[in-house]
Amino acid sequence: MPVKENVRLGNGVRIFQPDLVNLYGCTIGDDTKIGPFVEIQSGATIGARCKVSSHSFICEGVKLEDEVFIGHGVMFTNDIYPRSTNPDGSMQAGDDWQVVETIIKKRASIGSNATIICGITIGENALVGAGAVVTKDVPPYAIVAGVPAKVIGDVRDKEGK
Repeated sequence: MPVKENVRLGNGVRIFQPDLVNLYGCTIGDDTKIGPFVEIQSGATIGARCKVSSHSFICEGVKLEDEVFIGHGVMFTNDIYPRSTNPDGSMQAGDDWQVVETIIKKRASIGSNATIICGITIGENALVGAGAVVTKDVPPYAIVAGVPAKVIGDVRDKEGK
C-alpha cells in the first residue's frame, strides 16, 4: 500500500507507517498526522494540523478543513446511490456516477467507527460521537450521536465557554 508520487504533502506531515497506508492523488496540509491502515483517495483534501487515526477511509470528494480530528475506523461515502452495475448489467465506470462532496469544517472531531454519508457539512468545532451514522448537516459546536445521528448537546457547554 503506497504513498503515490501524485500526493501533495505539506511541510511537517507525519505518516507513521508509510508502508501501511494507501494515499493517492490527495492533498495533505502542513503538520498533519496520518496513522496506519488509512486510505485517502484522489481528490480528497486534508487541511493543516489534522489527525487521521488508523483504519480510516477518506474518499474522493471529502474535504477536511484545518485541525480536524478523525478517530479510528471512520468511514466516508461519496455516492448517494451506489451500484456496481448499470441497469443493463454492465459494470459501472467513472462516468456512470457522480461524486457527492462532503465538508468537515475547522476543528471538528469525528469519533471512532463513525460513518459519514456524503453530501453533508459537519460544522466548525462540532463533535460526532463514536459509532454515529451522520446523514444530515451538523451545526457548528453541536454534539451528535446515534444512528441516525441527532444533536444531543453543545461543545461550548462541555468546554465551559
